[in-house]
Amino acid sequence: MNLLAVIGAFIMTFAFLSYGIGSVTLERFKMVGTMVLVFYTLGLLFEVAAIFMMAFSSSGGMGSWHGLIGELAFLVMLVNTVWVWSVYVRKGFDSQVNKWLLNFTKAAYFFWVVAYLLGIILVIWF
Repeated sequence: MNLLAVIGAFIMTFAFLSYGIGSVTLERFKMVGTMVLVFYTLGLLFEVAAIFMMAFSSSGGMGSWHGLIGELAFLVMLVNTVWVWSVYVRKGFDSQVNKWLLNFTKAAYFFWVVAYLLGIILVIWF
């Protein structure tokens, strides 16, 4: 594994932590606050940076199974982040969120964590 891929994997861990903090905060307080917006946005930025680093250092590019699963996980979290931001734009800070958003957030983060762990397993074993 080359240095760029290692740095990308390290940055992806920051995305994991950011999405986790944002998701747990949203679930815990059931409202869109500053912490939720900051951590979801940071998670998205960390993930974009990590994807570019890992894609440029990979021989298989984004066409591999790992790349496809990662792309889907990114799209799910992108939809979730845009949805959270749209609630903020429409209703303002500390606005209550509906059950649809809470359920989607749980499912999206679960899928993202599965993709993250699968990436770890693929890197270790293959």
